[in-house]
Amino acid sequence: MGDTRTHVRRRRLVPWVVVGLWLAALVLVGPLAGKFGGAQQNGAVDYLPDSADSTQVARIQEELPGGESTDLVLVYHRDGGLTAADREVAAGQVAEVEKGYKLSDDPRGIPSEDGSTLMYPVSSTQPGQDEEAMVAFVDGVREITEGSGGLSVEVGGPGALDADADKVFDSIDGTLLMATLGVVTVLLVLIYRSPFLWLVPLAVAGVAVAVAMAAGYGVHELFDVTITGQSGGIMTVLVLGAGTDYALLLVSRYREELRRHERPYDAMHAALRGCGPAILASSGTVAAGLLCLLAADLNSSSGMGPVGMIGVLSALVAMTTLLPAVLVLLGRRVFWPLVPAFGSTPKARRSLFAAMGTSAARRPAAVLAGGAVLLGTLALGTLNLSGDLRQEDSFTDRPESISAMRTLAEEYPERSSQPLTVMAPTDRADAVLAKARGTDGVAEAAAGRSEGGWTEISVFATAAPESPGETRTIEALRDVLDDDYGAHVGGPSAQRLDLADSEARDRSVIVPLVLAAVFVILVALLRSLVAPLLLLGAVVAVWGAALGIGGLVFEPLFGFAGTDPGLGLLSFVFLVALGVDYGIFLMHRMREESLNGADPEAAALTALRTTGGVIASAGIVLAATFAVLITLPLVALVELGFVIAVGVLLDTFLVRTYLVTTASVLLRRWMWWPGRLSRAPESAPRERQPEPV
Repeated sequence: MGDTRTHVRRRRLVPWVVVGLWLAALVLVGPLAGKFGGAQQNGAVDYLPDSADSTQVARIQEELPGGESTDLVLVYHRDGGLTAADREVAAGQVAEVEKGYKLSDDPRGIPSEDGSTLMYPVSSTQPGQDEEAMVAFVDGVREITEGSGGLSVEVGGPGALDADADKVFDSIDGTLLMATLGVVTVLLVLIYRSPFLWLVPLAVAGVAVAVAMAAGYGVHELFDVTITGQSGGIMTVLVLGAGTDYALLLVSRYREELRRHERPYDAMHAALRGCGPAILASSGTVAAGLLCLLAADLNSSSGMGPVGMIGVLSALVAMTTLLPAVLVLLGRRVFWPLVPAFGSTPKARRSLFAAMGTSAARRPAAVLAGGAVLLGTLALGTLNLSGDLRQEDSFTDRPESISAMRTLAEEYPERSSQPLTVMAPTDRADAVLAKARGTDGVAEAAAGRSEGGWTEISVFATAAPESPGETRTIEALRDVLDDDYGAHVGGPSAQRLDLADSEARDRSVIVPLVLAAVFVILVALLRSLVAPLLLLGAVVAVWGAALGIGGLVFEPLFGFAGTDPGLGLLSFVFLVALGVDYGIFLMHRMREESLNGADPEAAALTALRTTGGVIASAGIVLAATFAVLITLPLVALVELGFVIAVGVLLDTFLVRTYLVTTASVLLRRWMWWPGRLSRAPESAPRERQPEPV
């Protein structure tokens, strides 16, 4: 009797200890979490590969007198032509800019051929590498330069573009967190139909976000991992989306076990034993897939790997320790008004997923073939994906820097307003300058700063920025300067060209790595070769279909003029890793039913009936969290959020419900080949009535 009482007291004490440890951890990591936003780096070098020519240019620029320069273009424009008074206003404002800031050269006005526009290139090393100082410099110039009476004044150039992008990234974290929390709250209230239960997983997810931010900052400081605004925002979405999914699975199983166990502690213990392996494998596939990004050449992608993995693991630990502890302490009453009483049976109701599974099982071959044809047809939409997204098309709301860029392109068609930067060894600078001036597609070239054996040369192309003509000019300059003169060609356009090239290389390396890593985890979990191949084939088909739907809507419906080069790789990593989650939930339950003696068809239909509801709920939550990215003002994030959200919904309501179920019915015991389940004789299922979800 004494031993029993001691055991009961210990069981009551364990949840309190777990909660206490988490509260202590939260107090310790709180200050570090607050530094996560400040650790984000959104400069071009933070995204570029280390080996790129443009990266070398940016790094050499940092060593020149004054460090990296901030280049602006002041654009004065009046429809019908500038007046003498307009030119006086422009000259006065430029003089005021010179007086207020230390400029690299005296600004020189360049009029357009029709006399309607006057541009003043302005460069300063005063802000250096400090992003806040750079934004302050651009804002200060904008305050000085104002138009009136029909005179339009816009501040553009690479520095203004960087400042506008930096402002967008600064606003992402708070906006994204609040929007995602709001979406998850609404969905949890609808799913749980309880005035209290929704708050528990949401609060635990908030704790997981704080821990993930603290850990992300720590990894950045210890290992110099690059954290960008993009990876920071996606980490938040991952923690809330994946964490809520794990909570839905655990709470569903816990509710089921509360009807079989009198004490909440025992019910939670049984729930963790039942769904714990699936949650662990699910998080493992996502973490492994993200970790494969370490092989990426791009700094932004390689940094997203460990940052995303930290988010998923934080969600896993919180949802399998803190959430169970809090639920046990709150007891059954947290489910009010739908309290699962001990010994009760769930109210009989028609299960949507049971009906769907039964209908699919009647003609499994036809359903499977029809679904495959549908996914293949949707994937044809990828042929409609437009070319790489240009910098001027990367914002959903056009900032001033983009308006200035378009004005310059229209008014100065004979030359680019955005220089290419060539870094030449000083002892060969004159020869490089002469060679650059003689290169096809170059309108003008001039030498600038020198230091440490390097000389900066600004080259203006005749073609517009990021046009095919400018790309040919960049390639021609690199062909004649890199090998023969040891020079490097960089600048904003060259950086975007290097980004696109690196993205193509990364896809060829990382896609096979992700497939191999996920396959190994699935084999270990399911003890089969066939089931993992089926799941991987399904998620790859979903990825192709989701990209195809994107191709059908991005330009015709959203008006996007290009596709982000990183969309294919990042959407693949997330859809494969996250999509396999739901396959794991379904297959793990199917295997459990088969081990209990169910025949293959009964096991498949029972697994769908018992997990269909929670998979649907989890899919809706995850899709909604990624859909929040669609509200952000960056086209790259809108495209990524759309493709992932659509892919998750396809995976949830088509692939898992119909295609995987029908394939399981058709394959029968071969699904588990070469494991022992594939050799087990088929028999009648053991008497057991799992709760419909």
